[in-house]
Amino acid sequence: MSAPANDDQPTGADSSAQRVLVVIPTYNEIDNIEQIIGRVLASVPAATVLVVDDGSPDGTGPFADKLAAADDRIHVLHRTAKAGLGAAYIAGFDWGRNAGFDVLVEMDADGSHRPEQLPLLLDRLTDADVVLGSRWVAGGEVLNWPRSREVLSRGGNLYARLALGIELRDATGGYRAYRRQVLDVIDYRAVASQGYCFQVDLALRALRGGFRVVEVPITFAERERGESKMDNSIVREAFLRVTQWGVEHRVRQVRHRLTGRT
Repeated sequence: MSAPANDDQPTGADSSAQRVLVVIPTYNEIDNIEQIIGRVLASVPAATVLVVDDGSPDGTGPFADKLAAADDRIHVLHRTAKAGLGAAYIAGFDWGRNAGFDVLVEMDADGSHRPEQLPLLLDRLTDADVVLGSRWVAGGEVLNWPRSREVLSRGGNLYARLALGIELRDATGGYRAYRRQVLDVIDYRAVASQGYCFQVDLALRALRGGFRVVEVPITFAERERGESKMDNSIVREAFLRVTQWGVEHRVRQVRHRLTGRT
C-alpha cells in the first residue's frame, strides 16, 4: 500500500550504496541484545547498530558498551530513565541524522523482528521512501501469538485504516526503514505518542508529506526471553489518538468539499 511518490524526493536511489543505521531501543534486554545485534550484522554486514538504552536496571547498557568496544559497527546511546519507545526512537533518529546516515531502521530488541528479513526492507527503498514490515499483507505471518492478541492488532489496524483514510494494512508495526529525507521533513520530534500510536503517527506524517510508503511481508515471532513492554495504556493511547486524528481527517475532508463548491 502506498501514497503517491513526491517527485521532489529521491525515490529510486540505490539502497545498497546507502549508509544504514539500525536503531534498537532497549529496556532490560540483556538476554537478547547480543544475539539480535549479531544477527543484524550477519544479515547486513555494512550496517551500523545503535542501541538506545533507557537506563536498564538489568545492565543492558553496560553490556552493550562491551559489545561496542569490540566492534566499531556498534554504538550505544545511554538515557537516564525509561521514557518510552517513541522517545527512544526520536533520540536515535537525532543521533543517526547528525552522524550522516542515509537510511534509519526501527527494530525491536527481543527478536520478534527477524534481522534476516532486513534486506527485504532495504531492497524496497529502491522505489519507496518508507518501507513497513507488515504482518497483515499477503505472505506476512505471526508466530506464537494468542488469538486475542491477533484480533487486537488486526482490529486496531482496520480501525486506523477506516478512521484515517489510509490503505496501510499494518500501520502499528515497528519494523520499518526510512530514508533520511523523510525524517528531515516530517517533524518526528513533535510526536508525543508511544507504542503503537508512535508508529501510526510517523506513517501518517510520511503519507501526508507526499512520501511513498510501501509494505513488505514479514514474519513476526513473539519474544522467547524477557518480559513484553505491552500494556493496556498503550492500547488506550492508540485508540484515543487515532480517534482524534480520524475526526480531524473528516473535518478536513468536509472543509475541502465545501471550499471546492464555492
